[in-house]
Amino acid sequence: MKAKRNQTNRQAVFKLKHEKLVGIRKRQLLCNGLLILFTVFSFNLVTAQEELSTEEYKPFSIGGHLKNMHIWHGSVVHPGAVFATDLEYNSRNEKFTFGFWGGASFSTTDVYNETTEETVGAYYKEFSIYTKYRVSDKFFIEAVSHNNYTGVEERGDVLHYWSYDKTQGYNFVDVNFGYNVTPGTLVYLATIVGGGSGDYEEQADGSLKDSWTQYLEVSSVVWKNHDSNLSLFVGGAWSFFTDKTFYTEGVGNVINVGATFTKNLSIVSYKVPVAVTAMWNPEAEKTVLQLDIALF
Repeated sequence: MKAKRNQTNRQAVFKLKHEKLVGIRKRQLLCNGLLILFTVFSFNLVTAQEELSTEEYKPFSIGGHLKNMHIWHGSVVHPGAVFATDLEYNSRNEKFTFGFWGGASFSTTDVYNETTEETVGAYYKEFSIYTKYRVSDKFFIEAVSHNNYTGVEERGDVLHYWSYDKTQGYNFVDVNFGYNVTPGTLVYLATIVGGGSGDYEEQADGSLKDSWTQYLEVSSVVWKNHDSNLSLFVGGAWSFFTDKTFYTEGVGNVINVGATFTKNLSIVSYKVPVAVTAMWNPEAEKTVLQLDIALF
């Protein structure tokens, strides 16, 4: 009888321990399940936040272009191969832009050094600063500080990068306005302020009179398909204050006529935008063909 009671007690104790162990395991499974659910939820939340912050709004961007030459407003800035880069900030509402643009050449141009009376080679170098405000989808205001200091030191001068002394010949600022008449047609007006980089005329008394050169360009897309387009452009410059301009020998002239064909080339799974511009400057009697490959 006593042995039977002991067996019953052992069974009761075993059952109690088993029930306790099962309860512990259930709680462990519940905790582990909640932990997994929390981890998955947190991961999804972080991923969603990252997608919102990185995909919907990217404040900073960079770009790199490889060009066989560099042309601008009807002028050949450098006749050889150039690598151009930019670093840009855009506000969340995409109305404000601030950026840096720079270029460096693979070849040199001849520069005369008055001190040594020798001709030396100088690489093209530029570091420009720009800002733009989009008033509306059609109208924007822009200011650019052009800093092309090619050949400054090679010709024997001391480089003063932040100086805007108009007689130095490499720093100037223009204020620009752009208006999209249609989604594919842009009217662009640029005005050089302060007579920088030689935008002035020397008077009889030796004083310098600012030209306030204005450059007007109209460009329009005349054909396009899913991966390419063709645009035409014409631009001219004039001054209301002097008998010469920054771009011309006379009061004003048409200086930039041409066409740009842009196409997205497919290289494996990567799209490479390529643009070819045919430019003619009637006053300078100069015609060139520029290749511009956007690497990133």
